[in-house]
Amino acid sequence: MPRVRVPAVLTACAAVVGLVLTTGCSSSGDGPGQAKGGVDVVEKDKLTTCTHLPYPPFQAEQDGKVVGFDVALVDLVAKNLDVEQKILDTPFENFKTGAFLNSGECDLAAAGMTITDERKKNVDFSVPYFDATQALLTTKKSGVTALADVKSKKLKLGAQAETTGESYATGQGFDPVAFESSDAVLNGLRTGQVDAVVIDYPVVQGWLKDKANADAFALGENIETGEQYGFSVKKGNTELKAAIDKAITDARADGTYDKLYEQWIGPLPEGRS
Repeated sequence: MPRVRVPAVLTACAAVVGLVLTTGCSSSGDGPGQAKGGVDVVEKDKLTTCTHLPYPPFQAEQDGKVVGFDVALVDLVAKNLDVEQKILDTPFENFKTGAFLNSGECDLAAAGMTITDERKKNVDFSVPYFDATQALLTTKKSGVTALADVKSKKLKLGAQAETTGESYATGQGFDPVAFESSDAVLNGLRTGQVDAVVIDYPVVQGWLKDKANADAFALGENIETGEQYGFSVKKGNTELKAAIDKAITDARADGTYDKLYEQWIGPLPEGRS
């Protein structure tokens, strides 16, 4: 996947229920420390997560809190390490390069990020924690049900910049209009800037839960791309990667993962219920 807007409503370095959310701030406090199990952290007693808001249902601000599926999973890691999760809202394009990890601003990145060979050159990924697909979302009045329709009717296609959705559309011969966040993509569709968009299916799934959206827009097709999401850490940070892998694996084994999935994503995939 991916994203790129810093919401104006967020106050820099604001405390958020158990999480500290900052926008463009450096890690502050007591300086580097060490969490349980000898895991080094960039700020004492904190597990600092770089993300990109908003990207519901994985991470978004809700009633003054940062919540979502990614947030909940990283909270499990933080709990195991006996620290508190702190969240930094950062531009998504830096996630591919590992810039915020290398600069010591963050311990990990969690942003509904697809594991790719290109990104593996710059960061180390956890075990996959989510199987993702892309989706074509269209206006009902367009009559579009597939990408082939978009092409044959010469309609405008949108996607989020720097994401696998944009890459997929480009690979299919499109020159998609690029938007900087998932919200901007959907707003572009809503306001008629584009006629259809390619975006991560869970985003579409959540968006269509709203009746007003469901009345005007429709899922054109699911696009199976074999994508999987992972959390990323700085190259060579084997201790933190192991801690993240353990939290994900344990959550899958004890049922916690399924409960969080149903809470934030929706019904479990067929065969998992």
